[in-house]
Amino acid sequence: MTSSLPLYVDLDGTLIATDSLHESLLKLVRSSPLALLQLPFWLLKGRAVLKREVARRTRLDVSTLPYRPEVIELVRRAREAGRRTILATASDGRVARRVAEHLGLFDAVLASDGERNVKGAAKLAAIQADAGGQGFSYAGDHPADMKVWQGAQAAVVVSRSATLARRAAGVTEVEAVIQPRRAGLGRYLYGLRAHQWLKNLLVFLPLMPVLHELTQALVVDAALAFVAFSLMASGIYVLNDLLDLESDRRHHRKRRRPFAAGDIAPATGLAMSASLGIASLALSVALLPTSFVAVLLVYAALTTAYSVFLKRRAVVDVFSLAALYTIRVAAGTEATGQPLSFWILSFSLFIFLSLALAKRYVELTAAGDAGQLKRDRGYHPGDATFVLCTGVAAGQMSALLLSLYLQDQQMLSRYENPTWLWVLIPVFLFWTVRIWLKAIRGVLHDDPVVFAARDWVSRLAVAIGAVALWMANN
Repeated sequence: MTSSLPLYVDLDGTLIATDSLHESLLKLVRSSPLALLQLPFWLLKGRAVLKREVARRTRLDVSTLPYRPEVIELVRRAREAGRRTILATASDGRVARRVAEHLGLFDAVLASDGERNVKGAAKLAAIQADAGGQGFSYAGDHPADMKVWQGAQAAVVVSRSATLARRAAGVTEVEAVIQPRRAGLGRYLYGLRAHQWLKNLLVFLPLMPVLHELTQALVVDAALAFVAFSLMASGIYVLNDLLDLESDRRHHRKRRRPFAAGDIAPATGLAMSASLGIASLALSVALLPTSFVAVLLVYAALTTAYSVFLKRRAVVDVFSLAALYTIRVAAGTEATGQPLSFWILSFSLFIFLSLALAKRYVELTAAGDAGQLKRDRGYHPGDATFVLCTGVAAGQMSALLLSLYLQDQQMLSRYENPTWLWVLIPVFLFWTVRIWLKAIRGVLHDDPVVFAARDWVSRLAVAIGAVALWMANN
């Protein structure tokens, strides 16, 4: 019987592994943040009006949406069998029609139109009117689709929920059950960018001058600062990925990120981002100095501004990144009560500016990435030479600052054998030169700090530096 029924297919969560309204809202935040102030007024007029106003102000790139291949294949087989296929969605018609045109698999589109929100009972009425009183099969993924299944002759359940499948089977014949893949713990950790927490080890850097008199209290305070920064950073990484969904999906590597791939829903991501930020602030307020909380808030404000618009301004973006690294060092000084060293802050600014430029250089010179970098970051392919020269110069300046710092008499007086500190200079200079060689060869795919943590030569350099510091203290 089901082989001849017209097939009506839901969009959000069924045909695509995301929500088109949520993605449109995120795109609106990125392009016109002030438009968010109008959302409550649109919503007061109804969800259909909200969807229409958001759709008017944004244009999703439907070619990049995470389509479910199993559902696409189901629709394709239905068409080959001569069945009529219709996209039936509560999304705004502007979005739905672009999806239908892109796929070329649907004979018609039923969608919200700015006056009527085609969901639940309203969707059932629209389908029944379109079907002319004949039977139909409906593919959905949400408990709200039970209203439609109650009036359908067959159901396609696109969900891992056995309960939903049983409920659908209780009201109609189940034509098929499609179980999307579940996002495991690893995907959530990837979404949190847990590997990027390595950057937050910079909060321990202010302890370097007092290694000879290190106390348990100092280490605990620095560790708490590390946790607080890691939670806040992960929250903003999640927000950044949500705002960059389309550009990430166009990127040959970033498209595998869990939010871009549709493994984690945008609404879940927003909840994760807010929860992580609140947890970070709660920990900081309860256990760390007020001055640290102030630095953490500055970091949150700057990195959010970077995610929303600063990263699309050439040169401003790399200075922002360098500042974000340097703020981590400042946070360490506030958490541990150590004096804010001009030398360390200056060194941090130059070395992290160099590393940020190295990352941009790789993106500029990578095949296929230059056009996207111009669109998403404000750089042109011809800027590669400028980025290379500026980045190498900043790296060399950081080595010079390190050598001057190690010659400072106040610094030298803290060590028993300060001559050993000079080992740090050639080791560090070698490391910076090697990083840029890797960038020029196009093999610096990760963030340079993360690359260093995975690179055995970088680990060896850190080990040599640690031995030199130990010898200087003995």
